[in-house]
Amino acid sequence: MFLVVGLGNPGSGYAANRHNIGFMAADELVRRYSFGPWRKKFQGQISEGELNGEKVLVLKPETFMNLSGQSVGEVLRFYKIPIEDVIVLHDELDLPPGKLRVKRGGGHGGHNGLRSIDAHCGKEYRRVRLGIGHPGDKSRVHGHVLGDFSKAEQNGWLMTLLDAVAAEFARLTKGDDGGFMSKVSAIVTPPKPKAPKKDKPAANKAKGEKKTNAPDEPETDAGMDDLSGAAKVRLERADTPVSNAASAMAEALAKAFGKKK
Repeated sequence: MFLVVGLGNPGSGYAANRHNIGFMAADELVRRYSFGPWRKKFQGQISEGELNGEKVLVLKPETFMNLSGQSVGEVLRFYKIPIEDVIVLHDELDLPPGKLRVKRGGGHGGHNGLRSIDAHCGKEYRRVRLGIGHPGDKSRVHGHVLGDFSKAEQNGWLMTLLDAVAAEFARLTKGDDGGFMSKVSAIVTPPKPKAPKKDKPAANKAKGEKKTNAPDEPETDAGMDDLSGAAKVRLERADTPVSNAASAMAEALAKAFGKKK
């Protein structure tokens, strides 16, 4: 059994905050896979479903961010879920908007939700770090994380990121963290199409020989069967030397069509 925790703050006033991107990702996961309805339990909202034949619980703690670990700890103790099977979805200041990283263990990086989970449950859980970007100055961080996503963000990269996380989430339950990151990245930022290759000019037979034919004239070493009668006549008149056989054939064709040599 896996426990997926989306971090955020409860209440409509916080719903569109950057700090609540974890809640948003949890909601999209439940919606996409038609998990059970949200139920109020364990100091939060919980939903149950299945991925890859594994039971999955999705939790949104309602203790406010700073006390998230209390709610998570209750679920772990009740279901006897090891901390290694916990996946936490949270906002990440140190990643550009729309970027994502998966990490197991490590420090909380100043994130109060992670700090609380570390204290109550331990650190060896996986964190899905959802980039919201840094405002550029430490004094502006509080207002940035508790500020709402703009309409352009909501309808642009945010919608794409949340959809991609839900679409590829089953890879995490298989332990394929690298594949999950690669697939989500490809959806959010698809590779640019390659420019068509330009045809290389045909190489001359003689090494280093410069091409002297005019643009509308065929090569002098082209097979005679590939040339029209008019082209063969032009070959005879061209400055570039041609073989005796080609000259004779061009002359014969010119006479056959009633043209003067």
